[in-house]
Amino acid sequence: MRYFAKGFLIGPLCICLLGLVWLFAFQPRLTAAEAQDLKAQFTTIPEGDLSGDGPAGKEETQLDLEALQAKYPDVKGWLTIPGTVVDYPVLQSSAEDPEKYLRRNCDMKWRMAGSLFFQYDCTPDTPNFVIFGHNLTDGSMFGVLAKYEDDVFRKGHSRLLLQTEGGVEEYAVAAVLKTDAAQLPFNRTVFASDADYLSFAAELGVSVTSADERLLTLVTCAYDWDGARTVVVARRVVPSDLHRYS
Repeated sequence: MRYFAKGFLIGPLCICLLGLVWLFAFQPRLTAAEAQDLKAQFTTIPEGDLSGDGPAGKEETQLDLEALQAKYPDVKGWLTIPGTVVDYPVLQSSAEDPEKYLRRNCDMKWRMAGSLFFQYDCTPDTPNFVIFGHNLTDGSMFGVLAKYEDDVFRKGHSRLLLQTEGGVEEYAVAAVLKTDAAQLPFNRTVFASDADYLSFAAELGVSVTSADERLLTLVTCAYDWDGARTVVVARRVVPSDLHRYS
């Protein structure tokens, strides 16, 4: 009877362990693989590069966001941080269900890693794009954001690329914060005036001189206290600024 009891306990324990491995190891990898499959499916080579006349290795691929949105209307952009694992679609839902993609992919399948998603009230004209993502222990999704507290890592990975309906925009990391929404309203998207926006940017530790200087705010969980968040704020790079980040 004693051996039977041991066997009875060991079986469920093994099942639980396998479930944890599937949940915390396989699931995040599945999400990353799905993102890359999606990108490959909707990536094209410009027609001018198909002739073979150009220098070898000079072809430039581009994501066909319009075609991607035709199949998945809630995909509003694609975020890439070169040199990191961040290369994911960015989804967006509504005020009625703002965290719809917290644990879902664009096919609405349950995923431990969920999806990156814009705050529900972000629009193409929003001066502060806010994107949320999970902080996963394997470093996927927004698990990389904590590394920006290290100056060496930050300098080597300061360039962010966000593609939306308006095209591809480049951003440069300008501030890294450990805070929460009660201390600092980092997720504000609506401002009463240009002066209000400039004051907000200054609170984040970012120097802007015009309301046309858009910010990109990446947010993930931190575990220093209840409600803590790691917030990486980047400033849009315009052509006249390129020498500052080269």
